[in-house]
Amino acid sequence: MHMFFCLIPVQGAPPRCPPRINRMPHSPTLLILIIYLAFISLGLPDGVLGVAWPSIREQMAQPLDALGLISITLTACSALASTQAARLSERWGTGLVVAASGLMTALGLLAFSFAPSFAVMVALAVPLGLGAGAVDASLNHFVGSHYSPRHMSWLHGCWGIGASAGPFIMGLALAGQLGNGNGVGHWDSGVRSIGFMQLAFAAVLFASLALWRHAPQSTAAHMPSEAGTEPAPARDSTLLRWLAPLCFLFYVGGELGTGIWAASILIDRGHSASQASWWVSLYFGSITSGRFVIGAMANRIGNRRLILLGGVVALLGTVVFMAQPVLGAWSNAGLILMGWGCAPIFPAMMHETNRRFSPQWAQRMVARQMIFAYAGSSLVPAALGVLAQHAGLGAVMPVVVLFMALLLALNAWVNRLHAGLYNR
Repeated sequence: MHMFFCLIPVQGAPPRCPPRINRMPHSPTLLILIIYLAFISLGLPDGVLGVAWPSIREQMAQPLDALGLISITLTACSALASTQAARLSERWGTGLVVAASGLMTALGLLAFSFAPSFAVMVALAVPLGLGAGAVDASLNHFVGSHYSPRHMSWLHGCWGIGASAGPFIMGLALAGQLGNGNGVGHWDSGVRSIGFMQLAFAAVLFASLALWRHAPQSTAAHMPSEAGTEPAPARDSTLLRWLAPLCFLFYVGGELGTGIWAASILIDRGHSASQASWWVSLYFGSITSGRFVIGAMANRIGNRRLILLGGVVALLGTVVFMAQPVLGAWSNAGLILMGWGCAPIFPAMMHETNRRFSPQWAQRMVARQMIFAYAGSSLVPAALGVLAQHAGLGAVMPVVVLFMALLLALNAWVNRLHAGLYNR
């Protein structure tokens, strides 16, 4: 009856109709969920290569340090994509760049699982690196520009979900629980499963392209005030523009150097390949859980305190994992402790970019920091592989300890430079 009367105009007044009920999810909320999904997709392959490498190198008859060829190729292509991400996003939109890059990564993984030789694997690292680099740089700048530190921490927590799930899936494959189901483990079943998951994620990203225009305008209202910090300076320092990215090299080199070589170290200590994959999954899982827990408090604690606290805990965890001759099997718990320490560091450093640099430099610095991060994620693990080949796997973790210590020292120097620049 009410709907009938709303069709009858009353003289001098518009028809009275009930308000239209919008049953669709709030677009900005749905958008950040899609962005989280994209970072889960980004993290899925990251911990897989290190877990699968002992099986791959045995099948392909490769030396221990041959992993560096794949890592360096991934890095070079990721760095190239990072330098072009801003230009591509301006022309095509962040959403389309992320969706297309996700599709490229999915197809690259599926092809990787069928690779007949090691040379083909190295070649397939090209699309994998290009896809990952474009997604990483585009979303880090997008979230840093439009969302608060809490969302940046949760974004990288979603990366951790993917990075934790990847080794877990690979562990199932190596244990013979994926693929043909005959109980014979093989690495290609794990990579193929992750490739199909990436393909599904890419389909969701393409279906949600219209949501990207609903992003919040700015993070200015969400920037936490932190004792001893200053807003972005009007002037920039050349030294600061190179030291801040170097922090990313040391951090990512330590984090992924551990993530990639932990499985080989654990196998060398007597663990089975599947057991080693569970520990690596726990390592990335600790990073994940830490980012979600700390993300809830990130707006109150502030980026710089999170970097300092996380660096100290990560350094302690690295020392514990290295101390296997003294602690025995208890040293494996150092991976969990290190993961908790690593949790806040990368998202806090990335979100701090908008405070450390002027608006004219902030976007370029995101790309530069991603290039240094990719260098840390490949050149450092590759160098650690060469070191392990000649000095043994026991030489890997002391280098990681050094990197974590250098990160703390360098980050303190960056903070002092920024304070001096602002007060100049």
